[in-house]
This record gives sequence, C-alpha cells and structure tokens, in this order.
Amino acid sequence: MNILVTGANGQLGNEMRIVSAQSHDNYIFTDVAELDITNASAVMAMVKEHDIQVIINCAAYTNVDKAEEDEAFCELLNATAVDHLAKAMHEVGGTLIHVSTDYVFGGDPYNTPCAEDQKGTPTGVYGKTKLWGEQYIQASGCHHVILRTAWLYSEFGKNFVKTMLQLTAEKPQLKVVFDQCGTPTYALDLAQAIFEIVEGRKYEGHSGIYHYSNEGVCSWYDFTKMIAEYARHTACDIQPCHSDEFPSRVKRPAYSVLDKTKVKQTFGVSVPYWTESLKKCIANLKNV
Repeated sequence: MNILVTGANGQLGNEMRIVSAQSHDNYIFTDVAELDITNASAVMAMVKEHDIQVIINCAAYTNVDKAEEDEAFCELLNATAVDHLAKAMHEVGGTLIHVSTDYVFGGDPYNTPCAEDQKGTPTGVYGKTKLWGEQYIQASGCHHVILRTAWLYSEFGKNFVKTMLQLTAEKPQLKVVFDQCGTPTYALDLAQAIFEIVEGRKYEGHSGIYHYSNEGVCSWYDFTKMIAEYARHTACDIQPCHSDEFPSRVKRPAYSVLDKTKVKQTFGVSVPYWTESLKKCIANLKNV
C-alpha cells in the first residue's frame, strides 16, 4: 500500500519516519518543497501518480499567536489544503488520517474531559481554521480518521519541552501559568498510534473523530516542574502565575483535557501516561 505523509519535516512527521521504518508498506514523505498541499491540482496529481491509498496529514499552521495576524494563510493551510486532501481521497476511494487539535474547544467553560461530539467553540484563528478543516473533511464524503491531539512535543523542531529545558538551565527564576490545564503529548506516541491504525488497517469501517493525547492532566506549571526535575535543572525557581500576567491576543483553552475512551475502544491503541513519555523524550534529547 502507498501512504503519503504530508508535513513530514515537522514534529509528528519526523516521528512518523521513525515508526514506519520497518513497515512493508510504501511511505512517501513530503513537505512543501515536494508537495504544495494548498494546490489542489498538485495534490491530485501526486495521489494518482503514486497510487496513494492513505494520506496522513501532519501539515498545519500551528503558531497560535501569529495566526491572529496571518488569518488568510492559516486558513489556507489548516482548512483549504485539508479540503484538497479530503477531496483527493474521496475521488480515489482512499482514507485521510488527519491531525487536529484541542484548540477547537475553549470558548465554553467546562471541567470534564472533552468528548469527540462536544461542540467546537474555538477562541482564536488557529482553532477556528482547524475546526473548518475538520468540517471540510466530513463534508467531502471521504473515508477519514480525524485525530485531535494536544500540547505536542518531541525531539524535533521548536516546542515547549525544548524551550523549558533551555530556560530552566539558564534562568534563576521562571514564571509559568497554572490556570490552563491539559495533557502533554509525546509526538512519538501519537505517531505510533497512527502507525498501528494504518498498519493494521484498523481504520476500515471507522470514519469519524477521535481523541489522542497522553493520559493524565496537568497545568503548564506542573509540566515545567516535571521537565526541570527530569533534566535535573534544580537551580531554577519555578513559580506559578495567572495567564493574565502574560497578555496574549488569543484566549487559550483553560481546560482542554481530551477523553480517549473512543480511540482506545475502537482501535485498541495504548495511551502512555504523560510523565513516562516525558522521561523518554528528555532521555532521547540528552542522547542527541
């Protein structure tokens, strides 16, 4: 089977390269240099030329703050391009595995894990355009698995873990918000789950939206404390603070823990606890 992975140079795309290395399927990894997914004709040509049966879309505009001033391009990549991928898969009878976000929630107050059928109430351009992308997929009629995730980090690119490893090593004191709660997700775990779903053809007959983040819940403050502890950056005094101490154009979700019941029951994937995965990532970073 021929599988196209878009956004292959990002965090998740790089982890997909690792987990798929031993597959008997043919994975084709592309980023914008190889395939411009905002170009519908280019997407269709790629799909037909390589007889693509599954697309794993790891491409996205993810700079939450910058998105507020770059709405047109954010919509192009997070919604319009996703529509192109979905329509291409519908035309050839293929499957689209698409990665979405907890940022589709946030406008309504809640304190229980978000279910897949909960109404999307995004508070910014990033979340809004990701929700549109989901809606385009559903409207296309293509077979699909939409996987919403949250607080993604890895050994690759820029992310919260790598930033906090640097700051806790350099600064004597650090303030981190404690009034936003969610679940950190190791991109390698998400990649492994996607690989199992695709490799075992578990997606067959299961179109829909699913949630995948690591297990557990914490604030950004708790997350930072554990990063520093596992890295042995004990000299940094990490203090909790409120979100309003760091003014932003975007109101981030105060609570965006995702309920993983459906993805576990449907696909039988394992979901590691967030602290165990964080330990693994930091150990891997030290070996880089």
